[in-house]
Amino acid sequence: MSKISKLFKGSSGSSSSSSKHHRSKGGPTPQEAIHKLRETEEMLTKKQEYLEKRIEQEIMIAKKNGTKNKRAALQALKRKKRLEQQLTQIDGTLSTIEFQREALENSHTNTEVLKNMGYAAKAMKHVHENMDIDKIDDLMHDITEQQDVAQEISEAISRPMGEMFDEDELLAELEELEKEELEDSMKSMGGLPSVPSSKLPSTRPSQRATTKKRVEDDDDMRMLASWAT
Repeated sequence: MSKISKLFKGSSGSSSSSSKHHRSKGGPTPQEAIHKLRETEEMLTKKQEYLEKRIEQEIMIAKKNGTKNKRAALQALKRKKRLEQQLTQIDGTLSTIEFQREALENSHTNTEVLKNMGYAAKAMKHVHENMDIDKIDDLMHDITEQQDVAQEISEAISRPMGEMFDEDELLAELEELEKEELEDSMKSMGGLPSVPSSKLPSTRPSQRATTKKRVEDDDDMRMLASWAT
């Protein structure tokens, strides 16, 4: 018995026994179905390799006989064509199985994800069971109120202690005191000084002084001219 025949026989036997087992449980699990599909892919892949070797052998037979034994060469080519058709069918079957397996794996993944999300939702619901929205609002209101009280206490503590005076009133009082001081000092001096009646001496320089000044300037200019030459 060939390996492929044994594989088919073992697969069919295990399939029949497992089908009875699964019928009692209500159907195969996704993991079991994925495992079976992988076994089928492996089996078909081995059959592909076998067919490819057979095709190579038939080509060698056709080349060996050629025109010398046309009948044997043509028979080899016909077998090669049939083997190629089987190989094409297996390629299509493998593509279908691969698509089915990937879809099943994705479905299994989605199922696990949804199951875990449901588990998390139940946990969140359990956490929120003892929470009342009205109580939470009251709690936040109390917290805000206590913060306002704390702010008022801080402002009261930091407020300066002792007597408080208006600074504008103090400045006005200071200005009045300065006026009184000025008036007192003027009274002690006998009032404002009188304007002198006599004519003040003129500060304009005399003609003689101007002439003397001009002579001195001319002497300085002549001295500078002699140095320059």
